[in-house]
Amino acid sequence: MAGKLMHALQYDSYGGGAAGLKHVEVPVPSAKKDEVLIKLEATSLNPYDMKIQNGVARPFLPRSFPYIPSNSSILLIQTLFCTFHFLIPNFSDDLIYINKIYVATGIDIAGEVVAVGPGVENFKTGDKVVAVLSASVSAHSMLWSNLLALDIFLEVIPVKHNAFDVYGARGVRTWDLAHAINLVAMKSAFLHLAILCSGGGLAEFAVAKKSLSVARPPEISAAEAAGLPIAGLTAYEALTQFAGVKLDGSGNQKNILITAASGGVEGSALKSPSGKKYDAVIHCARAPETPWSTLEPNLSENGKVIHISPSPGVMITFAVKKLTFSKKQLIPLILTPNGEKLKHLVNLAKEGKLKTVIDSKYPLSNAEDAWAKGIDGHATGKIIVEP
Repeated sequence: MAGKLMHALQYDSYGGGAAGLKHVEVPVPSAKKDEVLIKLEATSLNPYDMKIQNGVARPFLPRSFPYIPSNSSILLIQTLFCTFHFLIPNFSDDLIYINKIYVATGIDIAGEVVAVGPGVENFKTGDKVVAVLSASVSAHSMLWSNLLALDIFLEVIPVKHNAFDVYGARGVRTWDLAHAINLVAMKSAFLHLAILCSGGGLAEFAVAKKSLSVARPPEISAAEAAGLPIAGLTAYEALTQFAGVKLDGSGNQKNILITAASGGVEGSALKSPSGKKYDAVIHCARAPETPWSTLEPNLSENGKVIHISPSPGVMITFAVKKLTFSKKQLIPLILTPNGEKLKHLVNLAKEGKLKTVIDSKYPLSNAEDAWAKGIDGHATGKIIVEP
């Protein structure tokens, strides 16, 4: 489809909200090695899309304007606090250590394969698929391979890895991974490292990696499929990887709270109706932040808070609390989109065991309204855009 144009939405500066989006005609992307070109039937918005427009990833994303919303995923690694100085033996005075990785979501899409790149054997033209436009699945291998090179002038340096364009970010002088203790060493606190990769969800076509694309059965609509990947994978990893829930019903029963309570809610609102402490709290609040002092008293002795996006303040308080040798944990969620896990979720949806909650649907021609609703932050499910 080289040379053909497609309808897409772009913005050409930070800020502006829904009014900053522009309808444009841009070239249809082409499928490269291990990629599939998908004619989109539905895509879903994620909160980070709006944050990118507001400059939260500035100056790393957008790399340039004009910019198609939902056009990149970010693996965001953030040094959060200096209190690890007291927690880690043999601490080097010129390094600040962290041990958590934040992954901002990519974009969820569903559609029909219209072209495949070299090396793609599991899909063909005409296949219906659901996919994640993200390279985050390779992020961990990139990190452990120590492939990110950043110079002392704080420049952004591209490094090629598995056909992905990887970019380092400002402020990092030393990139060293201590594999044995799973720590990342950086020079200064409150600086970031970002891995960027291209996508493009608010458009008529998009390119996805074959490893992050899954066949969509006819039992699942395009809208349901598009709303499934990031939300579903986040819940899947929070429950299974961190809360220790066995989806087959085996294992010990756990008392778990899934909440979007805000910092303005009194602590009593988090208390279990049975009076039993929580083994895990999966905390999805966006803002204002719920302080650790509210969460901690409601946890069992070995309780965990699996937090989607904790603030530095919460992390600092938690780190100080760790000095008391408490067994309670605060775990920022590490989400690595995975094709096999996505396939499992799709199968659950096919069997009727998993259902995507859809708040609303909008045509691509009216995507500004979808964007505005995403900014509002009061959707009760996924916001879907359909070309």
